[in-house]
Amino acid sequence: MQKFEELKNLIASLEGDADKFYNKGNSAAGTRVRKGMQDLKNLAQAIRSEVQDIKNKA
Repeated sequence: MQKFEELKNLIASLEGDADKFYNKGNSAAGTRVRKGMQDLKNLAQAIRSEVQDIKNKA
């Protein structure tokens, strides 16, 4: 459950940069959003693996 909380926090932390990129055209913020999305993808994959491991042990 800890990783899921990390996932929620990561999404929340990207909100400001997403606003700067989409609404204000700040390209540096777009770079930060892209990096954050990659981190999000990796974290989501880790959660998927963890869930599968727990299911297999049950």
